[in-house]
Amino acid sequence: MINRMKELIVLLNDADEAYFKYDRPIMSDLEYDNLYAELNKLENESGIILSGSPLHKVAGMVLDRMQQAEHSVPMLSAQKTKAIDDIINFIEHQTVLVSWKLDGLTLVLYYEGGCLKRALTRGAEGRIGEDVTHCVRLMENVPLEIPDNHSFAVRGEGILSWVNFEKINSTLEDPYTNQRNLAAGSIRRLDAEMNRGYHLEFFAFDLIDGNRDYTTKTEKIKILKENGFDVVCHTVVLDVFSNEQMAEIIKSMSPEKFPYPVDGLIVEYDNLAYGDAKGATGHHRNNMIALKWEDALYDSEFLGLEAATTRTGMISLTGKFKDTVIDGTTVNRAYLHNLNIMEKFKLGMGDKVKLYKANMIIPQLAENITQSGTLKLPEKCPCCGSKLIIRQMSSGSRYLYCVNDNCPAKLVNKFVHFCTKSRMNIVGLSEKTLEKFIRKGWLRTFGDIYELGKYRDEIIRSEGFGEASFARLQEAIQKSRQCELYRFIAGVGIPMVGRSAGRVLENYFNGSFEKFEEAIKFGFDFSKLEDFGKIKDNNIYAWYQDKQEEQLWRPLLQHITFKEKKEEHVMKDNVFMGKTIVATGKLTNYTREGIKERLMDLGAKPGSSVSRKTDFLIVGEKPGSKVEKAGDYGVRIIDEAEFERLASA
Repeated sequence: MINRMKELIVLLNDADEAYFKYDRPIMSDLEYDNLYAELNKLENESGIILSGSPLHKVAGMVLDRMQQAEHSVPMLSAQKTKAIDDIINFIEHQTVLVSWKLDGLTLVLYYEGGCLKRALTRGAEGRIGEDVTHCVRLMENVPLEIPDNHSFAVRGEGILSWVNFEKINSTLEDPYTNQRNLAAGSIRRLDAEMNRGYHLEFFAFDLIDGNRDYTTKTEKIKILKENGFDVVCHTVVLDVFSNEQMAEIIKSMSPEKFPYPVDGLIVEYDNLAYGDAKGATGHHRNNMIALKWEDALYDSEFLGLEAATTRTGMISLTGKFKDTVIDGTTVNRAYLHNLNIMEKFKLGMGDKVKLYKANMIIPQLAENITQSGTLKLPEKCPCCGSKLIIRQMSSGSRYLYCVNDNCPAKLVNKFVHFCTKSRMNIVGLSEKTLEKFIRKGWLRTFGDIYELGKYRDEIIRSEGFGEASFARLQEAIQKSRQCELYRFIAGVGIPMVGRSAGRVLENYFNGSFEKFEEAIKFGFDFSKLEDFGKIKDNNIYAWYQDKQEEQLWRPLLQHITFKEKKEEHVMKDNVFMGKTIVATGKLTNYTREGIKERLMDLGAKPGSSVSRKTDFLIVGEKPGSKVEKAGDYGVRIIDEAEFERLASA
């Protein structure tokens, strides 16, 4: 028994280090939970707790390369369970708050005199954290200044939404296995500039304030809201006394439609004195308990491997399985992440396996019962047929890669990005159509788009096309020949230089590509421009000096002309120029992207969340909580009609 306990401690501590220090898990959540439960059982049965047991210390690591600081109050974890009976026994007929257990990076934000002074990760054993203030200041909804001048700490979670995770991960050479690891890795960067455009968010769940007496947790939440913090979604529950009641609450908080990753629920006493009287261990406080999702396992059969080449050249590997109904949906695919995980499962055709839904959402392979190990990895790129190589990342994770720079899969994504509505807006060139045209050799550079007319007869005869659709495509292509500089810059794919940065460049160089190129040739310092930094400056120069990239975009210049702006008429003075404006609710005349375009045309800065620095809030139908927050900050609230009137004044 003792030997097994020692073995489990090593396995769990290694997993904690990989997860918390390097943001690269070496085992699935299910495997970790099973090992954790086994160690807990052995400790309870034997009455022995060995030094180093992860059950009795707060998980978390500090990176050597980051500055460290001690928390004013140690940040302990929460005891965990998967049994509803444990939740009922915990509640004891008290009023409790049931909230999401967000799956991100836990942070503590320190405020003094109404200003954010420092932000720390939970760090080593909840006592010493990493100073990530530089990155937290760039998170979209973190208040940098608040009306409350008391000194206090705000605890919460730094997190990425599902949508932003998928968007960012698809562009990375070394993709992350889950949202938590990408969020944690981003917030712990030394260079905060790399996070621009990531849309990282912060949700508060506790307030540590020694200056005031609070009697309930709901009072703390009220103070957090009044100071502009987004708080973790929660519900107040009065006197739960049956498993059926608790089961209904859990059912009502199903994570499947929640926009952020969660790995359970937190149940906490509302009465603070009652919770404090429960005391604490070295690992957790007894005023709360975490309900982890019960991961039910389902029998299935491995039917093979599906490989796809991403735009970075990394080969995405997905396991194919016999149709398996899990939580009312049919599952037959599960992403296998990397070669390390694949080798561990020793897969082979026809193997009997068990599947589950991680956090009740993501299909995952839990176990391979047969372990035949007969599966052979693909040796050639599924897109271009080039020989694949194995590349090991700094995290230790290994991936298959296509190193053919001319692989169509890499080109398709670049063309999709170039043609999209918010870039060159060439309607009719969908991803499927672009893939077909590239495969036929019709598109090798962006300039080739403007010579598709030479393939007219073949295109008209191809599936999905005809005279009318070809005419519409040609019309869209013709329309894009008159091009704004910002659309070109956003379209050619300079890393981190999108539409907003393109607008800045367009206004500075009066819409002239020649002036923009001349500035590069003479070593212009782009970091001096608004919202630019050294990262964007370096990216522009790296893009311009990349001969392969130049072969892609340079021919385009023969086919388009730029709409130059005369310096004195770059932008008409208006009340919105230079102002930060947020739009909320459904607008009559604008889509979400449309209102951003309009605001940028007016020289305004589109915002996504309301803060003290917001100047206007444009309100449409069903506006939501932003209106209340704008009122608290004294932000001017206008409807769409007033916006149009002021814009044209």
